[in-house]
Amino acid sequence: MWKFRKLISALMVAVIVLSLAACGGSKSGAGDDKSQFVTVTFVALGDKPKNGQFEKVMEKVNTIMKQKINAEVKWKWVEWADWQTKYNLLLASGEPVDLITIGTDWLDTWSNAQRGAFMPLDDLLPKYAPVTWKSIPAEDWNQSKYNGKIVLIPENDYTQWINHGFFYRGDWAKQAGITEPIKDWDTIGKYLQWIKDNKPGVIPWDAQSSTSTFGGWVQSHTPYLELPMSTGYLPVFNTKSYDDRYTVVSPIFEDTFLNFATTMKEWADKGYWREDVLNNKNDTRVALQAGQTGMDQHHTQTFSGLRVQMDKKQPGSELQMFPFSRQSGNLLEMPITHGGVSIGAHSKNPERALMAYDLIRNDKEIYQLINYGMEGVQYDIKDGKRVLPANYNETNDAFYSDFWAGRMDEHEIPSDTTWDKIDTLYSEYDKIKKPYPYGQFVFDKTAVESELTAISQVTAEMGPAITYGKAGDPAQAVQDFRDKLKVAGYDKVMAELQRQLDAYKAQQESAGTK
Repeated sequence: MWKFRKLISALMVAVIVLSLAACGGSKSGAGDDKSQFVTVTFVALGDKPKNGQFEKVMEKVNTIMKQKINAEVKWKWVEWADWQTKYNLLLASGEPVDLITIGTDWLDTWSNAQRGAFMPLDDLLPKYAPVTWKSIPAEDWNQSKYNGKIVLIPENDYTQWINHGFFYRGDWAKQAGITEPIKDWDTIGKYLQWIKDNKPGVIPWDAQSSTSTFGGWVQSHTPYLELPMSTGYLPVFNTKSYDDRYTVVSPIFEDTFLNFATTMKEWADKGYWREDVLNNKNDTRVALQAGQTGMDQHHTQTFSGLRVQMDKKQPGSELQMFPFSRQSGNLLEMPITHGGVSIGAHSKNPERALMAYDLIRNDKEIYQLINYGMEGVQYDIKDGKRVLPANYNETNDAFYSDFWAGRMDEHEIPSDTTWDKIDTLYSEYDKIKKPYPYGQFVFDKTAVESELTAISQVTAEMGPAITYGKAGDPAQAVQDFRDKLKVAGYDKVMAELQRQLDAYKAQQESAGTK
């Protein structure tokens, strides 16, 4: 199976290289001639809505689009099942997609840019997306370049935090004698033990092993920074600190990992999660809302909505969040290229695609249609907030577009499903956050592609059992894990990563952005 997967991976890369080599850059069609009607495609990540509301909303959007730029926009969905492979294959297929969602920290954007998957936009933006062009400052455009050319439009004017942490019940924490916001993992352990001792029938943390918290442990216990590269289930490489942000380290080969494995073994032995946690498919969030578990984990934006739901479903629960950054003060700002849009290298109408994007991002009526649906159907406005209409039916009326490619704070309408005190967390973050330093770092995997794949395979095979205390003696499990990483090519990847970070450091220093 492993050899088969490697073969598929190699073939996929070959397809990408060959198809993009045949591209040869922009091929304009009728995009610049507005007398010809054009259909613009937009690639979104998500499962296609099935209740017909999306089509009704887009009919209204496209009526405006036709009036203003003689075009329509059609969503092309990359559904969640095996989404990463589908997304990359779509870009490699030669299909002339126009607008496509990007994300440098989760959608292989720089790797795809390296393969020539996106069209350079420097000459097109000022003419065909003038509002967007003028609204984005030069320093943000600089973070949108690959090899000196703008290849994406960043989502730079939207406030969001996707830093992770644990969600816990404030009412139960108080009963456990925890009267202050939780600031460390030891107190989380105390909270879970209280549930174990005092809430029969409740699983302290009904976790699924598909979720790894080692990155959170590293953030809480070290000044190490996460890099925009993946080693699969567990992060193997970090950088030393914000002040020493170009030096590669590995918490796996330090006591940090052994301490994590030991603590998780203790938590497992104490029964904080199911004995069969490695096979657990129970929905932790649903269990939390049903009062069947006392903890969940995800990022701040999720917490904001979940707090409101818990107030309704578990009144008095006072759901709280322990952000992993709180213990150490180690927090980077969100990269502005976490979301955004690019134009596919094979687009036949890049000019009209940019006109359409300029409207989606900056025309308030279109923006709110695409992001919220129709007023009176999907939402009403009450006291300045979006609320569900009285006759709203979730099955028939629900709407989403999964547009994460240029949201704008100025067009957002607050929702009554968002916790009205979320600013307290934002204020906490603002006091400790540091600028994201890797916006233009593009790790070239070419020299270590097979080693990096092998390392990811090791983390997938051994990571869940160590993370949930099911790998036996922690010290032996950690040593076995380190040995397998060495065989997989850890040293070679480490050296290559350091070489590229040294080059990135020199580039940043020459540009005066150290």
